[in-house]
Formats: sequence, C-alpha cells, structure tokens
Amino acid sequence: MRLSAKLFHILLPLIIIGCKREQRVFDPGSTGATPAGATVLNEVSAGQPPTQKAPLAYQQSAYTVAEGKRLYEAYNCVGCHAQGGGAIGPALMDSVWIYGSSLEQIHSTIVQGRPNGMPSFAGKIPDYQVWEIAAYVRSMSGLLPSDVAPSRSDHMQASLPESARQKEHPEQENQQPVEGPKQ
Repeated sequence: MRLSAKLFHILLPLIIIGCKREQRVFDPGSTGATPAGATVLNEVSAGQPPTQKAPLAYQQSAYTVAEGKRLYEAYNCVGCHAQGGGAIGPALMDSVWIYGSSLEQIHSTIVQGRPNGMPSFAGKIPDYQVWEIAAYVRSMSGLLPSDVAPSRSDHMQASLPESARQKEHPEQENQQPVEGPKQ
C-alpha cells in the first residue's frame, strides 16, 4: 500500500506537468497594462517595417486570440470591419493587406491609425490588449495554426469559424487594393 501511495505522489506531478498546453497570462502586471504608445512617423508608407517585435505568446495561445476576439467586439471594431468581411473599413478575411500582415504591422496599424479612416488607439488601449486584438485579426485570414483559433461565437454564425477558413496569402505590399468583395 505504501509503495502505491509513493508511486502516486511521484507520478501525479509528472502527469500534471505533461498536460500543459499553453501558458496563459491573465494579469500582465503593471507594465503590460500601460497604454500602447505610438511611434510618430514622418511619412506613412504601406508595409513599413515594424518598430517592435511581437511577443511570441500572442501568436501561439488560443486564450490570447479568444481574448482578442472579445476585445474586437468590445472596442467596436465590428462597427467598421464587421465580422472581418469589411463594411466601412477594409475586409480582414482576404489576402489584401495594405499595411502588412505580420502581427507587428497590425499592432502598428491599431496604435498609429491609418489615413482616411482608421483612428489611432495610442494611449487608449493597454498594449497587451492591442497585441491580443492583432492576433485575432491575423486569425481571421487563417494565418494562425488551427489549434490557436479562438472560440466560436454561438450568437452570430455568419461565416466559417477562424479555424476552418482557408489560409490566405497576403499579396505584394505595393499592389492596389482589389475593389469589391472577393468571390
């Protein structure tokens, strides 16, 4: 009986450690909650190299992408971009990425804003939330692995879930955007 109890106490921590899928950061602390700061650009050009590298956790965590999806709706991104299909703002589910498709470039777009419509959210949204929204925006085009896709929205199933979408490869940076919805 004692041997099986000792064996149980040795194997239980190993089993628990082996089941860890991803690390979730529920509270980023005081440094992660600071508002996102914008780097002022002298000129706006499509696909400009990002000024900072994205934390790897935002591209590999289903939790952060799901939080980005929640924040996308909470900050009313759906007001302009709808559910990714575009409305007033450009579509986020296709292969046309005017300012780049990397996580850093999407973060830069959210923080700095873009001419003719996209407002700057610098100082209004904590930086870690901007990274979560950027990760969710990438998932809309199927650019993240399927095991990192956010949870489904049961209340509004207007399109395929992010994990089931076909991967779109961004076009060249200097091409003009395609007019109208993609068929």
